[in-house]
Amino acid sequence: MIAFALQGANLPFTIALGIMSAITLMEVLGALFGASMSSAVDSLLPDADFDVDVDLDADMDVEAPDLDGVSGLLDWLCIGRVPVLILLMLFLFSFGVSGLVFQGIVQGLTGWLLPAVMAWVPALALSLPAVHFAGRGFEKVFPKDETYVVSDASFIGEVATVTLGTAEAGTPAQAKLADRHGRTHYVQVEPDEPDTRFETGSQVLLVRKEGAVFKVIAATGALVSEEW
Repeated sequence: MIAFALQGANLPFTIALGIMSAITLMEVLGALFGASMSSAVDSLLPDADFDVDVDLDADMDVEAPDLDGVSGLLDWLCIGRVPVLILLMLFLFSFGVSGLVFQGIVQGLTGWLLPAVMAWVPALALSLPAVHFAGRGFEKVFPKDETYVVSDASFIGEVATVTLGTAEAGTPAQAKLADRHGRTHYVQVEPDEPDTRFETGSQVLLVRKEGAVFKVIAATGALVSEEW
């Protein structure tokens, strides 16, 4: 079996299984030492928010972007609902096993192996559905609130409360706000108008972002949320 797996035509599948085994070992070691490799990988990914709110004017003909292509495939593969590292391990395992099994069947029928450049196509065709169905199973295991990914851009228009320091021109202060999923975020805020300052406890409206700092104005009237 080892000799079969190490033949040149089977190396892509053997390497995939080897990488999957190495990732599994690192994840186990990370769990023993209190570090999650899966969380680290997910934190490196850019924020993504596929919710699109579009206000259409009656006199305008606006064509919404087509999100059925790439985003549809990513959703079908459960990306965003299951940790990426888990999906990668599922893909590597299914790709490696599918390739070796397929090559074994071919060798049994013909006495020879397909070249690696030809064998990876059916292996890929078999592995993607496997990732889909296995990912659906893992999706039921992971808590729903861990799958939400929110972009900083979605904070624009939200009300925050200054919690640390005084926000004034050139001197940002810390503020906290809750996103639409109820999770708390801490951001740096600075008055949009240079002659304005906001003390700790002030409620402010985020109007735009410059670098890592949100420009804010006073939140008044119906915009003011309840005290934290």
